[in-house]
Amino acid sequence: MNAATRDKLNILSKTSPAKVLNLLALWLSFYLTKWFKRPIVWGLPYTLSIEPTTACNLGCPECPSGLRSFTRDTGNLKSEHLNIWMNELSTHVGYVNFYFQGEPFIHPKIFELTSLVSKKKIYTATSTNAHFLNEKNAIKTVESGLDRIIISIDGTTQDVYEQYRVNGDLEKVINGTRNLIEAKKKLGSKKPFVIFQFLVVKPNEHQIDDVKKLAHELGVDELRFKTAQVYDPRDQHPLIPTIEKYSRYTRNSDGSYKIKNELQDECKRMWMGAVITWDGKVVPCCFDKDAKHQMGDLQELRFSEIWKSSVYQSFRKQLFTNRKSIDICANCSEGTKVWA
Repeated sequence: MNAATRDKLNILSKTSPAKVLNLLALWLSFYLTKWFKRPIVWGLPYTLSIEPTTACNLGCPECPSGLRSFTRDTGNLKSEHLNIWMNELSTHVGYVNFYFQGEPFIHPKIFELTSLVSKKKIYTATSTNAHFLNEKNAIKTVESGLDRIIISIDGTTQDVYEQYRVNGDLEKVINGTRNLIEAKKKLGSKKPFVIFQFLVVKPNEHQIDDVKKLAHELGVDELRFKTAQVYDPRDQHPLIPTIEKYSRYTRNSDGSYKIKNELQDECKRMWMGAVITWDGKVVPCCFDKDAKHQMGDLQELRFSEIWKSSVYQSFRKQLFTNRKSIDICANCSEGTKVWA
């Protein structure tokens, strides 16, 4: 059995009748909303992105963490808060991604957080720049029960890698990946499912074949290529790749740029998932990086109250009437394919 099949079976092993019914309720209420053009929401989100920290060791362009451009505070998620949230949501939630902004492994208790959720039979994932995956942390990662990890590998030589991953060390990324794969072998574990993610930008697009070779040599489970978000797409932008397939944007006849996919007035993500910042703010999706569209505060309300609040419902209604007016949708890479 290959790793991808094992991962799919692992996801299925975390399900339950209550979670299946919740998913069905979410899908049905979404399509009823689509038909009747008024927000109907049954159930609670099946997926959550929970932010361990906004702190980051790198200085990547086009990233609020890297640019230190947040208007919100930097801080770390408290395990006692996570426990309260999971006590309410664990019967409905099937997937928790410990990532929003920042580098998750900076959090001093990241393994405790992962273990807390994993023990509730929820599929757990995270995304990392892998600079903190020394041998000890690699062992702890496997022992925490983490199901999936995405490792950013945006270049196969230091000079190329550091053009996007500013202040980064490619050797640490490669060694961290080796440490994690070795830890899985040492502990006899098939988890976490290890994904190399290559953000295709102009400086590294010539290394696509090289990263395929590197992924094979290291023995990662999957290699993914991702388009890059830029806040000011224009001619001669230093990050927009020349390979059309890997560009998120297309050039208009007047010289301006727009995202390739046309945005339809709908978004399943507003039914299937939500994002929780380190300090308990609920925001609609991962494109709201500075948490401008706060639906509510978990320090004040239960999640179920926020999920069906007038603020959330008003936001959902706007998606079905004039999605293009919502600023965070302007760079949405999903376009019409809003769920993957």
